[in-house]
Amino acid sequence: MTESAETYDLILRGAEVLTPNGRQACDVAVSGGRIAGLGDFGGARAAMTLDLEGLTVLPGVIDTQVHFREPGLEHKEDLESGTRAAALGGVVAVFEMPNTKPSTLDAAALEDKLARARGRAWTDHAFFMGSAAENAEALGELERLPGCCGVKIFMGSSTGSLLVEDDETLREVLRCGHRRVAVHCEDEDRLRERLELVRDGADVAMHPEWRDAETALRATRRLLRLSREVGRRVHVLHVTTAEEVTELARHRDIATCEVTPQPLTLAAPECYERLGTLAQMNPPIREARHRAGLWEGVNQGLFDVVGSDHAPHTLEEKGGDYPRTPSGMPGVQTLLPLLLDHHAAGRLTLERLVDLTSAGAQRLYGLVGKGRIAVGYDADFTIVDLKARREITGAWLASKSGWSPFEGMTVTGWPIFTILRGNIVMREDELQSTPIGEPLRFQDTLQPDV
Repeated sequence: MTESAETYDLILRGAEVLTPNGRQACDVAVSGGRIAGLGDFGGARAAMTLDLEGLTVLPGVIDTQVHFREPGLEHKEDLESGTRAAALGGVVAVFEMPNTKPSTLDAAALEDKLARARGRAWTDHAFFMGSAAENAEALGELERLPGCCGVKIFMGSSTGSLLVEDDETLREVLRCGHRRVAVHCEDEDRLRERLELVRDGADVAMHPEWRDAETALRATRRLLRLSREVGRRVHVLHVTTAEEVTELARHRDIATCEVTPQPLTLAAPECYERLGTLAQMNPPIREARHRAGLWEGVNQGLFDVVGSDHAPHTLEEKGGDYPRTPSGMPGVQTLLPLLLDHHAAGRLTLERLVDLTSAGAQRLYGLVGKGRIAVGYDADFTIVDLKARREITGAWLASKSGWSPFEGMTVTGWPIFTILRGNIVMREDELQSTPIGEPLRFQDTLQPDV
């Protein structure tokens, strides 16, 4: 499609573009924040033209699992700093989790987060509604509020009423609503049984022994059984075991799943020996056989999305004695550089990377106007240099937590531009203009899309 007589807001020229048709050497024209055409726009006029010779244009990266800690824990992160880190890492949109203080359990808490993000978020955004016994009956309505990406269930590793550990409550939560439910799968009963392994103090290398593979597998099997019983689609977050890969492959009609870059990149015991409690996250990073199993899941098409599980804590908090140290690590800014490095090493095709970081999120959650480079879609682009070799440095990191387990690592492949609805948000490691992030839109919200 080429309309050279028209004047466009932006033309991307000279790059390789990842479209639904595959890799194309074409220009991309943008008008009014949306993609106006793909083709040869050599004779067209535009307010701005970017010559991207040697670069690759990907659909804007969407991170479907972040913890930005606001409200209540802003000393670790907030919506401005978290989305700033996201934009610097090539991410155009994020789904934020409900375990803040207070937890996101009702319409007022959701509206508070949306208000806090207004004028401060560098990326587009949506928020998960937490599930609990007290709001189970209302979840069918809450999940369809504008700005809500869905419902999140914590089967383990949460606090207060966000912990849904028993089958009766879990069954009730699954019955109430229709959208796909995102679930943290660790069996709380088994965690309590095995706490004696570390309760009085232990080396952090015991983390994957306490929270062993059976803890994750048992919860995932329970979830699959109950979801099939009530007929509710589920999405299993941050899978870490080879056994879950095998189990989930048998339930593709009802379950989708996510993998994160950390267990694809690190392995026990080396990561605990080198990083100590900085490697502590839930579910844990496990030994190399599980990493191999996860890569098998990636290559066999099992995983639908990659999310960062960005869960920052300060170095002071991480510096305590295990197991009283908090689990979680920053990750939104390093998600794409790590995946590009895996691509450079031959472990991940570029087409698969695109599916895991953009198209998959659109498919699973019914995002409107996001997830692909196609006419009529939002002009969201993550433009990368596949050959650039860069070091992940502390100076580059924007998270309030101020650290990354990947600091000092040299990667091949780097985000050069983050473009959101036709606006350049990041260019060559520097933010541009002011925060312009808006709430994401979904196909089945209570308000019609405009």
